[in-house]
Amino acid sequence: MRIISGLYKSRKIVAPKKLPVRPTTDMAKESLFNIINNHYYFDDISVLDLFAGTGNISYEFASRGTLNITSVDQDYGCIKFIYQTAKNFDMPIEAIKSDVFKFLEKTSLKHDIIFADPPYNFSEVQFACIPEIVFKNSLLKDNGLLIIEHSKQTNLSQVSNYSYSKNYGGSVFSFFE
Repeated sequence: MRIISGLYKSRKIVAPKKLPVRPTTDMAKESLFNIINNHYYFDDISVLDLFAGTGNISYEFASRGTLNITSVDQDYGCIKFIYQTAKNFDMPIEAIKSDVFKFLEKTSLKHDIIFADPPYNFSEVQFACIPEIVFKNSLLKDNGLLIIEHSKQTNLSQVSNYSYSKNYGGSVFSFFE
């Protein structure tokens, strides 16, 4: 994986092969960040990266100047990799090992952007739990955005607070406001 833009543009990050991850492709990530760039100043926002995996999305935000980034994953290897990579690049990323659903129920911090990339084999009910908890607990700031990455086989258009989706290759980003 590589960082698309910003301070660390073109830097490659190689994750250990044993991590249970499916990183967002560079093409999909670049398209996603083009959308985000039209709505936010990266240095003014706070980001919550759920099911963070390798930290791919968190690194992109950090490279573009975001100073408040929290990455959450339940896999110790993923959190250790994110922590070490953030330390090596001097990126402001807080890595937290936790079950995402338990974290969302406990946290009271609000974010401008919450990005979730759960396993593609989640059921639609499991996917729908993410926006349900986020909006029930008011975890987004005013004009905040929840983005969920999923496969084309998953349709989240009937979930509360759904706004729109964008398809990129085999990935779909659904936006909730």
